[in-house]
Amino acid sequence: MLFKKKKINPPPDFSVLGADMHSHLIPGIDDGAQDVVASLELIKGLMDLGYKKLITTPHIMWDMYQNTPEIILNGLERLRRALQLEGMQIEVNAAAEYFLDDHVTELLNRKAALLPVNGKMVLVEFSMAFPSLNIKNVLFDMQMQGYQPILAHPERYIYLENAKNFYDELKEAGCLFQVNLLSLTGYYGKSVTDLANYLIKKGYYNLAGTDLHNTRQLQSLHNPVLTDGLKKLLDSCKLINHQL
Repeated sequence: MLFKKKKINPPPDFSVLGADMHSHLIPGIDDGAQDVVASLELIKGLMDLGYKKLITTPHIMWDMYQNTPEIILNGLERLRRALQLEGMQIEVNAAAEYFLDDHVTELLNRKAALLPVNGKMVLVEFSMAFPSLNIKNVLFDMQMQGYQPILAHPERYIYLENAKNFYDELKEAGCLFQVNLLSLTGYYGKSVTDLANYLIKKGYYNLAGTDLHNTRQLQSLHNPVLTDGLKKLLDSCKLINHQL
């Protein structure tokens, strides 16, 4: 045979994960879906990819998105009603993605209830532009109040590529790590993919999320590269998505 057929990876099937625990699907409250039509389109796309449960996580980032648990949960109820009207049967819950700013510090100081992904697990992020000096203190305060921090997309903090011991310190302190699935495809750039592969080799990831905001990202989730990436992730890391 003169020419070998090029291997074509099958499209990814995320049913093995069961639940997606990082997305922006509630309409009109952050930089995710801007209306109900967009929300339903994204959710239909996630269902087609094999997801059985969605825990959507709007931003709470006080300089930009001043969301509260009440705003988020009211938005969730509107979204659930829209799903019901469309006959779309999938479990959708809501948590939040907390940017670790002064507002979160204030919430912790007055012991306000946070919106967890599951149990006491709370999704958090910090600046992707420069190191934040008090991150460890805020995470410690969260833990002292019984919360289990989940660090969203640690591979996207590319200023840590020369300070990888920070990842070790966060893991030793008890933080869970969540990978953005698109980080495995080069979607955010080579440096992010390299850091994701480093953290996979370390076995540091506990959860995988789409971080879905829009249809462009939804289309990118169909990248066949994700089939191999997901296998590598599952082989090296003990993911708990199915427990959510």
